Amino acid sequence: MIENIFTQHIILENDSVLLRPLELTDTNHLLPFVFSEPDTWFYSLQGPTDEASMKKYIATAIENRQQQKEYPFIIFDKRANEYAGSTRFYDIQQGFKTTQLGFTWYGKKFRRTGLNRHCKFLIFQFAFEQWDLERVELRADIRNERSINAMKGIGCTAEGILRKHLPNNEGGRRDSIVFSVLKEEWFNRVKEELQRKIY
Repeated sequence: MIENIFTQHIILENDSVLLRPLELTDTNHLLPFVFSEPDTWFYSLQGPTDEASMKKYIATAIENRQQQKEYPFIIFDKRANEYAGSTRFYDIQQGFKTTQLGFTWYGKKFRRTGLNRHCKFLIFQFAFEQWDLERVELRADIRNERSINAMKGIGCTAEGILRKHLPNNEGGRRDSIVFSVLKEEWFNRVKEELQRKIY
């Protein structure tokens, strides 16, 4: 079992997708989404808006990995032979065997293609079967129906609402819905159900 994720160069892949650690040179792979799909980050306070902010977005994620706070990935769609987006582990508490999974986004052409389910299968499989975690938590803006439906579709359990949890881009505050998958749920239900949906 992996005791310290930060010492590992993690590659997660199957026939459809590959996730690898995010690198500074990945700016060129992700920058096109900034110019063509600005609405991708509507619910994110840290979403990039131009080349400079994309570079900062990536540099900050990598710096946070170096500080052992986060572990970011870039997502490559093997079927389309294109980079599709990014995701990361954050709020990593290895001593308590928990993490949050978030900062997840995909370009428009990769949504509703099954790519997210392939990614989540690999991520949960790694988290529970190699990293030996007990819990993976996910959150979303309560207005973000796309993300909420995706979480429900991969078998996550809704736990509740964090009221006025974070600022939002409109100058107000957002309510965040909390989802999770537990290790026993992965082995008892989620793994099999998700596997049926992707194969």
